[in-house]
Amino acid sequence: MISSTSTFRQHQEILAIATQGKSLHNFTSKIQAVVQHSGVKTGLCTVFVRHTSASLIIQENADPDVLTDLAIFFSQLVPEDGRRYRHSTEGLDDMPAHIRSALTKTSEQIPIVNGRLGLGTWQGVFLWEHRQRPHQREVIVHVSGEV
Repeated sequence: MISSTSTFRQHQEILAIATQGKSLHNFTSKIQAVVQHSGVKTGLCTVFVRHTSASLIIQENADPDVLTDLAIFFSQLVPEDGRRYRHSTEGLDDMPAHIRSALTKTSEQIPIVNGRLGLGTWQGVFLWEHRQRPHQREVIVHVSGEV
């Protein structure tokens, strides 16, 4: 609940994230920096990736085996096989990247509690690059709430 003495604020930044090809990139600290810069103490942080062949997930940030197992599972679930797909304009990994993105998310919403992301102890926010080649990805971070 917003009290009558509080101020509501919205703040937005675009983060540029360079990927190294197919991988999961933890960028929680960059999102937290945007939240701190916003001055919002209680509210909501929305994170949105502006691409159709990369996605966002909130996942285990302590044991890297979790991320490895996820990557292996998705490579088996959506193989990079040029005979399966019609769309291959940008290479054999193009359509599988779109499918993997559709099966995950392009946005996440995280509560802001006491000026910090309300993530659990072992949670981190990851950009999941689904393409083989490195890319420059853009992520919009929108923060709104009480200052």
